[in-house]
Amino acid sequence: MSIGGSPIESRRGALDASGLRVAIITARFNKEVTNGLLRGALEALAEHGAREEDVVTFRVPGAWELPQAAAQAVEAGRFDAVVTLGCVIRGETPHFEYVCQEASRGLGVVARSALIPVVFGVLTTDTLEQAKARAGSGVQNKGYESAMAAIEMVSVMREIRAET
Repeated sequence: MSIGGSPIESRRGALDASGLRVAIITARFNKEVTNGLLRGALEALAEHGAREEDVVTFRVPGAWELPQAAAQAVEAGRFDAVVTLGCVIRGETPHFEYVCQEASRGLGVVARSALIPVVFGVLTTDTLEQAKARAGSGVQNKGYESAMAAIEMVSVMREIRAET
């Protein structure tokens, strides 16, 4: 999901969010971190031309619920992209593995079947400090990066459809 490029010549999607309708689905669990991810995503969309009224945010209890909400957002047909944001921090039990595995698997299933981008912005870290570092300010914020990936993927997917 890096916004850096490859030296190989290729077509890249435009980074223009003007007119895009975006759903951002954010887990409430670890809200200190997920609030930072959400701020980063909203910042990226605004900086790239998205209008506030075209960005709809939804909150779900945790990362486990992200796939189901993302599937509903895709099915609604109201959005050009869905960005999912969450944070799972390793603990002393295997709960971390179960939640991470199913959140990523579930979002992968939704993304592969969707005709719009569904972006995975779920942090899976060993410590709270690692999570906070990825949810801070600026372009290093993974919420910002996820929104940028969504903007680019909308453009790429539209271009692919236009080429066929």
